[in-house]
Amino acid sequence: MDDLAGVLVLIGLIVLAVPVLLILALVSIAGLKRRVAALEQQLDGLRNRAPAEEAKRPAPAAQRAAPEPQPGDEASPTLADLMRTPSPPVEPPPRPHAAAPVPPPLPPVRMDATTAAATPGPRPAPPPRAPSAPAEPPRPDVVSLALRAIKRWFTVGNVPVKIGVLVLFAGVAALLKYASDQGWLSLPLELRLAGVAAASLAALVFAWRKRESNRSFALSLQGGAIGILLLTVFAAFKRYGLMEATPAFALSVILIAGAGALAVLQNAKALAVFALLAGFLAPIWLSTGSGNHVALFSYYAVLNAAILGVAWWKPWRILNLLGFVFTFGIGTAWGLFDYQPAKFATTEPFLLLFFAFYLIIPLLYARRQPEGRRGLVEGCLVFGTPLVAFSLQAGLLEGERLPLAFNALGLAALYALLAAALRRRGGFERMVPSYAVLAVGFATLAVPLALSAHVTASVFALEGAALVWLGLRQQRRLPLVSGTGLQLLAAFAFLMGLGRVLPDTAIANPAFMGALLIALAGLASAWVLRTHDKPMPALVFYLWGLAWWLGTTVNEIGRFIDWDARADAVLALVAATGWIAAEVHRRRPATALAMTTLLALVAGLPLALLQAQAHGQPFAGHGVLAWLAYAVLGVRSLLCLRSSEHALAGWAQFAWLLVWPSVLSMLLEWTGGHFELAEGWRVLGIGLPWLAAAAMGLFRWPWLAAPLGERFDAYRGTLLTVLFVVLGVAGLWSLWLAGGAAPLPWLPLLNPLELAQLAAFVLLACWAWSPQAPEPLRQWRPMVLALLGFVLITSIVLHAVHHWGRVAWDGNLISTGLAQTSLTVVWSVLGVLGWITGSRRGQRGLWLAGAVLMGVVLVKLILVDRGNLGDVLGIASFIAYGLLCTVVGYLAPAPPREALAGNDGEHA
Repeated sequence: MDDLAGVLVLIGLIVLAVPVLLILALVSIAGLKRRVAALEQQLDGLRNRAPAEEAKRPAPAAQRAAPEPQPGDEASPTLADLMRTPSPPVEPPPRPHAAAPVPPPLPPVRMDATTAAATPGPRPAPPPRAPSAPAEPPRPDVVSLALRAIKRWFTVGNVPVKIGVLVLFAGVAALLKYASDQGWLSLPLELRLAGVAAASLAALVFAWRKRESNRSFALSLQGGAIGILLLTVFAAFKRYGLMEATPAFALSVILIAGAGALAVLQNAKALAVFALLAGFLAPIWLSTGSGNHVALFSYYAVLNAAILGVAWWKPWRILNLLGFVFTFGIGTAWGLFDYQPAKFATTEPFLLLFFAFYLIIPLLYARRQPEGRRGLVEGCLVFGTPLVAFSLQAGLLEGERLPLAFNALGLAALYALLAAALRRRGGFERMVPSYAVLAVGFATLAVPLALSAHVTASVFALEGAALVWLGLRQQRRLPLVSGTGLQLLAAFAFLMGLGRVLPDTAIANPAFMGALLIALAGLASAWVLRTHDKPMPALVFYLWGLAWWLGTTVNEIGRFIDWDARADAVLALVAATGWIAAEVHRRRPATALAMTTLLALVAGLPLALLQAQAHGQPFAGHGVLAWLAYAVLGVRSLLCLRSSEHALAGWAQFAWLLVWPSVLSMLLEWTGGHFELAEGWRVLGIGLPWLAAAAMGLFRWPWLAAPLGERFDAYRGTLLTVLFVVLGVAGLWSLWLAGGAAPLPWLPLLNPLELAQLAAFVLLACWAWSPQAPEPLRQWRPMVLALLGFVLITSIVLHAVHHWGRVAWDGNLISTGLAQTSLTVVWSVLGVLGWITGSRRGQRGLWLAGAVLMGVVLVKLILVDRGNLGDVLGIASFIAYGLLCTVVGYLAPAPPREALAGNDGEHA
């Protein structure tokens, strides 16, 4: 019985494979028929064209003058005769007699050529063919390119050296491996580090001896050798614990000092920079965590003294800047994390010493300049040193105003004396204004230190804006730089006083007013700079003022408005900011203003997410008022941008139109959950605003184009693409949802989830056949829509199995017998419909699609449904497929002979 069952199963599989073989045979026969028909058409065209061309071609004069040849005369055809004789597609067999007449269907042949062909003798050579254009050589593949590169490496340049290095490398590698296997390299760690250090010292000595003959090589080798020595010291101390901290630090200092000396002796700036970087980083990588700031700053004092000494001999600006950045940068970091008031006495002397260093270094740098450039202002150090030092001094004094006022007066007196001394000394006239400005600035700063920091910031900001205006008006750079620095100083003063006194009244408090004046000063400076055609500085000041405006208002919202209503207030603030920028842009167009409006409209989406996080949906609480303001101010902003005809106007409306479907989707999704509707209704609520936007974009475009109108037409294709991408992603996501329809019963296609999917599919089809569709979609729209339709029908079948068959919606649903049988039957019906429809309408592509789908179902039966032959559903799958194949074999056994015009391109 088992043998009989196996034979029956084998016979069944053979019978099931017959339709597949039949499909393949029919497709192959159809392809052969098309090829034969094409060849026949080409042959007929050649036969019809040859006599017409021969009749139209006039005979040459020499041929018309030549006498007619007599039968029996022997004449060899000339080259012109051979060229005039057309060659038929298929060469006829040679004729036995020269006088035989030429049949009419064949191309006309001249008598002399025929006679010559029949006469015994050598056959004339065929006419020379016209030279054809040289074919483009094929591009080499990756393997050929690689082989060519290897060949070039071994044949170009110093080949012996290259090969020798490769062989030597292989030999050394083999030797090292052998030595390691034999245990020859098991040396003590101390000897290994000593060997590395000795090799580095030897390389350093060799590089020193080659400093004259090969300078670049020698300097590079010196830097590398000193770097290896530093790493060796670090490894001995930090990694292996073979050295104490003090000797390791002393050796590092010696190496760094040696690198600096070598740099000065050889006039090597790069080596000096390397030594300086290593010097400042040495305490960090050799740190033991003791926190001894006196030792740290003493070491940095030695380094800065070395920089001062180098500045006496060499005008290396990069060295001065690096020393300033590292000294005050590391000092500031230490002050933020480790400083305590008890350490003031041991910290203040170092701050004064570092200030003195970088007060003198710019003077030495200017002294080392040529006569014509002497007195060149080193702005970073001249202005940066007092500002940073005074800021650190304020931190050490913990903001005590009276001592800071005396410090400011002392700095003012110092810089006034320097300005007076340099004015009397010739050659430094260009530095006098800088020191004079610093003297005036610190004198000005000393006065408001007795007042609040907010008032100080306000005064400084307004004074800075006035100096910017004055500098532009008088075409002088110094007031412009001073005004900029004064505004930065105002911001610093404001931040220093922030949080000292908490305001108890919103808006009408010194902190908000001071920050508002800083913002207004920055925006006023931007306006003045743009008026004088300086766009880049104007942009910097605009961003500065805008940041202060948004920062201070958001801070005020955070202080006086509850957490759940902050997003509403920020939304109204952002909408108002974008509207103000648009109004200014309407009068004085600027890209920064238009970009501000665009970003303000885009900000509606993340703020809506914050509102939904706080309330579940964006319109709860004061959200309705905020979105009303966003709508009104957004329309007005777009009208302002339209009047200025800026390119960003379209993108602003583009973003504005995408925000509204997002917000409405959140509202409808929350509504479905609030009324406890099933999952399908909530999905429909999410997709409904996007479906409406896509429908208006296709059928009611003027509704979406307002307020820009015709100017927004250029963005129609991009907007529709984004809308359908969102719908496509949402549609694919919805395929994995059960999509219940409660409180209504679930019906195929008449449930909210599948109605939304069907609406998206119909709109996509309308878009695909519209002029706004992108070219790839129009080219592949039949295939794309057919594939999406197939996926949608499959989803409907599986949802029907879940809801009607009471099968759980999880990963095991697809493996159940009911799901497999349902898919088999539905796919078979689809294949049969495509097969029969394609045959009746002469659409070969549709017929082939149905045939392929039937083949896929057959493979599914053999590989998947065969395991279900023991139950009713599996048997039903096989029977249904067999019946459908029988129907197809009766109605449309073969593909259509000829495709209708225009169908091949659509269904290929």
